[in-house]
Amino acid sequence: MLKPISSSRKVVFFFPSFASSEATAPLGILAVATPLIRAGYQITLIDSTISPDYKKRVLQEVRDAVCLGISLVTGPMIRETVEIARAVKEWNPDFPIILGGWHPSLLPDQTLQADCVDYIVRGQGEDALLELVQHLETRSAPDLIQGIGFKRDGKLILTPERPLKPLADMPPKAYHIADFDAYERGCGKRWAMYTSSLACPFNCAYCTNAGVYGRKWNALSPEQFVEETVDLTRRYRLEMLWVVDDNFMVDLDRARGIAEGLVRAGSQFKWSIQATTNMVARLTPEDLKLLRRAGLHQICQGVDSGSPKILQLMNKTFQDFDQIYESAARCLAADIRPSFNIIFAFPGEGAKERRETVSFMMDVCRRFPGAEFWTNIFTPYPGSPIFQHCAEHGIEPPKSLEAWADFFPRYTQLPWLKGRDHERLQVMRDYLRIAFDRIPIAADSRGPITRIVQKSISLPARWRLDHDIYKYPVEVWLNNKLKKRMASSKPAVDAKRLANTPAEAAC
Repeated sequence: MLKPISSSRKVVFFFPSFASSEATAPLGILAVATPLIRAGYQITLIDSTISPDYKKRVLQEVRDAVCLGISLVTGPMIRETVEIARAVKEWNPDFPIILGGWHPSLLPDQTLQADCVDYIVRGQGEDALLELVQHLETRSAPDLIQGIGFKRDGKLILTPERPLKPLADMPPKAYHIADFDAYERGCGKRWAMYTSSLACPFNCAYCTNAGVYGRKWNALSPEQFVEETVDLTRRYRLEMLWVVDDNFMVDLDRARGIAEGLVRAGSQFKWSIQATTNMVARLTPEDLKLLRRAGLHQICQGVDSGSPKILQLMNKTFQDFDQIYESAARCLAADIRPSFNIIFAFPGEGAKERRETVSFMMDVCRRFPGAEFWTNIFTPYPGSPIFQHCAEHGIEPPKSLEAWADFFPRYTQLPWLKGRDHERLQVMRDYLRIAFDRIPIAADSRGPITRIVQKSISLPARWRLDHDIYKYPVEVWLNNKLKKRMASSKPAVDAKRLANTPAEAAC
């Protein structure tokens, strides 16, 4: 057997910023870290969101490590991923770099073609990464490891897919390696993400979920959910959990069991979920009141469009507008905030369908004060059903890993949404943000004057949306000025304190 690469048995993880001020511990890395820790490896986690001089720190930590692992999704995270990977390769061209997460899972060949990537892990990475690290340590061939990809003699080799394990059979995530103090300093709130189920039985045209998990929903039992979340929030003093399940409400009896268990356990944390509107509409007022007593304070639902035509094109035939109105009414009656997502510029959407969507949003927010909408511009992500039809819509997907960094709703120029049309839609989205309050995860640091000014410009913003008039957007200009003023007056994060905060797990 050849000598191991490193005697320290250290694995370094880098998590690139997702361009958000609401960052928290990276769930994917916490998941794959646990088997490594149990096998005796030392874990170092570097998150660029909270780590000053993250590039310098990565280059320091990898010097005595077995490998560097990076978890990412499609979009701007790729830019820092490539930056760090290339910097490490400049230091040592032979040092192993492993990419995992949604993007490598959905585009394994193209990701592996990047000159700064040596290995990829596809799908559930807990077992695959452990086996790969062990092979790296002994310099043995990884051909028999399921669910990975690697290069040999200039050729790309993808091993057979690793069968998905039920979520209940997966090890608990290593939350103890996360620096929640640093995340709280950046966000203003102490919170974390938690997964209680995988997959979704529906197949919306824009969704990538089926590309990684298929459509076989599986979930933790109510007992395990209650035990883990109560312990997690008390151990790390978390005030909120974002339950990132794609569709939490698939099993109503399970949802009721979780709520009853949390009430019995005397849980004190708030939690939010995602669910399709048709599932939420099945909940009775009594169900929602029980969930509220258990701490549920927000249900995020993918409405996606106010146009029946577009919903049909999205494969959302399971949803209707009566359900959306019923969901909003019942949630608010139980003091649970209904949050709805909208996707603009889906293929087939014209001026008529967009106006239908805006009118629908305005109607919901006026009839149900407290309901909120979040908007995106359509992006054909790899792994989604519609991605297979990109050429038909005149979309040319990026041809390299690096090019995907700009493939993100904020920047995407679609063949049918360019120039003034694109600018007009962006201004319209700005007015939708101004017209009705939205509650982000981060703490609200607005002063009373800022609140009054923003409240006063919400009325002309609603008038503009009602009349579809967006020329001379003075309210948007004023709102941006207020946000800049808030950002400049916000206390800076103490970089020295962050730099001295331990980010390593105990062996």
